[in-house]
Amino acid sequence: MKRIYSTMTLLLLVLMAQAQMADPVHFSTKLNMLGGDMAEIVFSATIDPGWHLYSTDITDDGPTKATFNVDKMEGAELVGRLTPRGKVTEEFDEMFGTNLRFFVGKGEFVQKIKFTKPKYDIDSYLEYGACNDEMCMPPTTVQFKQSGQSPTKEVKEEEAVPAKEEAVAEEAVAADTVKAEPVDTAAVVLVAKDNGGNDLWAPIIEELKAFEEGGSNANSSLWYIFLSGLLGGFLAVLTPCVWPIIPMTVSFFLKRNKDRKKAISEAITYGLSIVVIYVVLGLAVTLLFGASALNALSTNAIFNIFFALLLIVFAASFFGAFELTLPASWSNKIDQKSENTTGLLSIFLMAFTLTLVSFSCTGPIIGFLLVAVSTQGDIIAPTVGMLGFAIALAIPFTLFAMFPSLLKSAPKSGGWMNTVKVVLGFIELAFALKFLSVADLAYGWRLLDREVFICLWIALFGLLGAYLLGWLKFPHDDDNHRTNVPQFFLGLISLAFTVYMVPGLWGAPLKAISAFAPPMYTQDFNLYTGSVEAKYTDYDLGMAAARAEGKPVMVDFTGFGCVNCRKMEAAVWTDAKVQDILNNKYVLISLYVDDKTPLPEPIEVTDVNGQTRKLRTIGDKWSYLQRTKIGANTQPYYVLLDNEGKPLNGLRSYDENISEYVDFLQKGLKNYKK
Repeated sequence: MKRIYSTMTLLLLVLMAQAQMADPVHFSTKLNMLGGDMAEIVFSATIDPGWHLYSTDITDDGPTKATFNVDKMEGAELVGRLTPRGKVTEEFDEMFGTNLRFFVGKGEFVQKIKFTKPKYDIDSYLEYGACNDEMCMPPTTVQFKQSGQSPTKEVKEEEAVPAKEEAVAEEAVAADTVKAEPVDTAAVVLVAKDNGGNDLWAPIIEELKAFEEGGSNANSSLWYIFLSGLLGGFLAVLTPCVWPIIPMTVSFFLKRNKDRKKAISEAITYGLSIVVIYVVLGLAVTLLFGASALNALSTNAIFNIFFALLLIVFAASFFGAFELTLPASWSNKIDQKSENTTGLLSIFLMAFTLTLVSFSCTGPIIGFLLVAVSTQGDIIAPTVGMLGFAIALAIPFTLFAMFPSLLKSAPKSGGWMNTVKVVLGFIELAFALKFLSVADLAYGWRLLDREVFICLWIALFGLLGAYLLGWLKFPHDDDNHRTNVPQFFLGLISLAFTVYMVPGLWGAPLKAISAFAPPMYTQDFNLYTGSVEAKYTDYDLGMAAARAEGKPVMVDFTGFGCVNCRKMEAAVWTDAKVQDILNNKYVLISLYVDDKTPLPEPIEVTDVNGQTRKLRTIGDKWSYLQRTKIGANTQPYYVLLDNEGKPLNGLRSYDENISEYVDFLQKGLKNYKK
């Protein structure tokens, strides 16, 4: 038994581990001879689950698209432009207002060339961008360098000269970027020092880890999912399909074995069987949908509409319109099997019978949980959520088996359990609107703008308060049911929350629901004003200014094509308290890792993984800074620094929890004052 518990603990810890450095796209390159004097350079990509690789045909205002670039090409010339090959997914993105094209799973880019001399020497690279639902890679390069004997044996030297000139022109087209003039900048200086001689570019990875070990939010999202599953499990226990089964099951184990220790052992095995069943369900969802599909769920309009309708059906079931049940023959067969077997198998089959019998109550909760965590795009989220749900569901059975006397003081079955179901129905309706909102934004219908969404939530939570106070009844409610004290306080909270949302109709931030409501720009009537803008987009200049002003620094590693960076700015930076702190108490430096402004000269550096690469643009420089200084390479990422370039807190990435963001900033201020 101890070994089982240790295995479960280890599983949870492994699931919670997340690496900051991302390498989601793996390339291989080759040169294919096509016959005659033609060939093609092929970049073949294998893409990690949950990520997508952007294709070539994307507007310059969008994310980083794939481009082919040439450092040196002798004895050959480009033919046409870089071409994607394979299945390309196309989706409309509301943030950029355009269709985005990308690969999922695998893809290829092909650049055709024509040999012009008997010998060739090619030094080129592919630049690409990749994102998942929470972060984006900076513009990244894959080098292709090869020389040798070409199939073209006889090419006169004078014929090769114009071909070379045409290659340069074709190269400019293939690069598909606007070449800006080099600017006078400190970009060539990779190691800046303050007046005290401190290296401002020095790595701080170990210091950041020390902050994270002391309680950073690195794994907060998975812990949040686990706790959500735990809460869902405890709510399921209070439903009419589960609560009455607890005393019957405990009595069965105690009567089945005169030895109480054995009865307790079997009850614990029963509880562990419940955990195994639901964790397997979480794994099944992951395998059924696949990692790429889980990532697509968060933005795909059709999936979000389906999920919204599914939650509406679940809510109607909880309200009493109908009952969702599995075929009775299923549970009867499993029950018969458990009676005809002995040992651990019989106990496991009993646990499986419980999951089937209680489906009408647990099904909507499980469905809502799986829908919510699946749309976060995290491949292990369903398993973590189901682990939390199963542990909460198994605890009462195990606890009451160990201490049967507690059953005497436990609440008896009654109308209060139907109240729990109805409350869950209201909550599922509220979240259904969230999924509809995603689809509305994707298609640009503008039917569910922010004020419309808030109006519907005001109506829902107002009706929930009325129900809890006994002013509203549903089919399964007792006619003589009276509001008890817990219901009164819950109703009071619901009505107070309703009043809290009313100012949002005129543009109040409503930070408590900012992660659920549509973005502020969809609000037609908005009296709220205020914004946060970085004063510096150069790390060295910003650090010098902060030292002169005696203020700490927040470095914002971002990108012009980073969707989640814009989401953070719209949902979190618009909060009045966040605005005040960033505008008045910090020097904000925003470093765009996809800035295409060329450096005066390419700079060759050794990356953190030991590979040699060239920095060609301002964006390359800031991407290099991010990797070497903080050990991360995705955006958005926020790091708080003192005037010597040392960290004041742990790292923070995409998370729309405003209160935690404020705590993150305030802790940095507190440490700076020390």
